[in-house]
Amino acid sequence: MPEWVATAYDEYTRRLKSSLRVELDELPQSKNTGKDKARAKADEEKRLLERAGDDYLVALDEHGKSLTTLDLAKWLSQRQQDGRNLCFLIGGPDGLGPEILKKAHLRWSLSGLTFPHAMVRVILAEALYRAHSVLHNHPYHRE
Repeated sequence: MPEWVATAYDEYTRRLKSSLRVELDELPQSKNTGKDKARAKADEEKRLLERAGDDYLVALDEHGKSLTTLDLAKWLSQRQQDGRNLCFLIGGPDGLGPEILKKAHLRWSLSGLTFPHAMVRVILAEALYRAHSVLHNHPYHRE
């Protein structure tokens, strides 16, 4: 990832780490990418599901549910009460596989726009930080 992605992502997750444990687990792209897209996507799906285990799965999907910041804050509060780890899945260039979309507890659309993967990482981190700040009455979010 470009340096600006690491810098921005690190900034938002650093702010979260005082209250939440944040881990980034990046999977290398499948070696089948150029040869067989369907096989590469299936391989990626299998690896993502193995890593996610029993976590609460959130699939970032352009056809998913749109949330406002306040919706996200409420949802995050509910998830914290559940006590399960959250696993946000960002798919490869061809999106997430059908098994992930089926197993996901939430399919979340960050926007109707399509973003590069690097940007999604930063937007996700900022959105979670903003929702967290709402829950803690921090002035970062303004209505």
